[in-house]
Amino acid sequence: MYSLNSEPFKLERDVEAIIVPDGQSINLPAGTVGYITQSLGGSFTVFIDGSMFMILGHNADALGKEPMPLPQIKENANKEEIEEAVWEQLNNVYDPEIPVSIVELGLVYQCEVSEKEKGRYDVFVEMTLTAPGCGMGDVLLTDAKTKIKLIQQIDDIECKITFDPPWDKSMMSEAAKLETGMF
Repeated sequence: MYSLNSEPFKLERDVEAIIVPDGQSINLPAGTVGYITQSLGGSFTVFIDGSMFMILGHNADALGKEPMPLPQIKENANKEEIEEAVWEQLNNVYDPEIPVSIVELGLVYQCEVSEKEKGRYDVFVEMTLTAPGCGMGDVLLTDAKTKIKLIQQIDDIECKITFDPPWDKSMMSEAAKLETGMF
């Protein structure tokens, strides 16, 4: 997994990491060394002793990195502006094995923003995975919820996974197909 674009690191503190691809959490101790192989959307895919892990963005400091900046949305944003901000946050959720966002991969089937009271919103997201057996489903859901929750006007977020219809590469954007070589 190590490549010429990989960046070496040494953990500055203990940190929770997620084993890729099974999705189980593990604690990595301070001083652990490895390589950052992907740093997209504020999260990091790292390679340590032959294994791959995902470190979510709120733990960026353990890698000596700055966390992603909070979304900047005006206080009196309307529903359309909030919906646009939610989609921008979803575009920052990446599969740790594929350098493409879940939106570009075509994994987000539905994103519904509803105003519950003036200036306060709830969000419903329905998405899928590239394969039903993927252990990263809960991780991607958590990452999506965490990033959407950064929008101050959002109260409740429901994210769920469906396999109807099953995902296939025709759902990918043209950019995603180019990035992955799946024409």
